[in-house]
Amino acid sequence: MADTTASGSPSCVERLKSYVKTQKGFILAAEILVSFIVIICYAASVYGGYSALAICEMIFSMIFFGIFMMDLDKQILVINWVWTDLFRAGIGAVLYIITSLVNFIGGSGDGARIAGAVFGLIAGLIFAYDTYTIFLQVKSNRQHSAAPTDDRV
Repeated sequence: MADTTASGSPSCVERLKSYVKTQKGFILAAEILVSFIVIICYAASVYGGYSALAICEMIFSMIFFGIFMMDLDKQILVINWVWTDLFRAGIGAVLYIITSLVNFIGGSGDGARIAGAVFGLIAGLIFAYDTYTIFLQVKSNRQHSAAPTDDRV
């Protein structure tokens, strides 16, 4: 029988531990954790329907975490993963901030709703920071690739 412990590829747990130590992995893990806290707060609230945004954003963050952790973005070249991640984080930031402000302003008397709004604002800031870091990555990629020039006129 083949020895499976001496294989060259790291296990999924080892990849998870090493990816969380990177900046992008830490940001995605923070997005997942704070979204889960927001889900719990809104589920305990009288207005539980606001948890749909947190559920969707947590699932999207988990999908992108898995894709980037397993390096599938380098294998599946049909999708531009940087731009897709930029739109995911940007839309998540805007929606979290808007939803959290609505809940914070109209949540008097419902402590779980206000707690969800506070954690939602924190999640919005994390998503906005993620958008900023991705934008810097896109900007640096554009500066490094020069456009071809044609001297013939």
